Amino acid sequence: MNFPNIGQLGENLVAQWLQSKGWIILHRRFSSRWGEIDIIAQHDGESGTAQEHGENFSQAKRPATANSTQHSLLAFVEVKTRSSGSWDAGGKSAITPQKQAKIWRTAGMFLAQYPEKADYSCRFDVAIVYCQRVSKNLTVVTSTQEALTTSSAAGYNFRLQEYILAAFDSSIDNG
Repeated sequence: MNFPNIGQLGENLVAQWLQSKGWIILHRRFSSRWGEIDIIAQHDGESGTAQEHGENFSQAKRPATANSTQHSLLAFVEVKTRSSGSWDAGGKSAITPQKQAKIWRTAGMFLAQYPEKADYSCRFDVAIVYCQRVSKNLTVVTSTQEALTTSSAAGYNFRLQEYILAAFDSSIDNG
């Protein structure tokens, strides 16, 4: 069968969009025994930016100080690519507490592997991508919601419909 990997194409769109917003893609499909994180991105913002939008992965590791110079932010991004026939709240309901815990644990493994990033502020984002097969008879794609960005690949149109900042946090029960 020659079906394109729709999930990977959706991830490509999100990675390109993040890069256009000044993010550096550190990893794609980072895996550990706990699971996989679709995209790990870093943003080196100005003073306060990372603190406003991020959350410290481990409050105990890095107490806030007035002289702190670290303003980098890591985003652990879960991408959900859906077509019109498979709506599970657009992929949002697929981010169960169990899935969140797996992502959280995998993020911990990433930080253990890259200890120089362990003190960065972190957040867990979710990107919702809508895909639609391109039909020869289809001349326009309609949407009730403005897309953040679009692309076409492998006979499909992709639209980043929603990017949810800090969709869940690191206070998940890991039991």
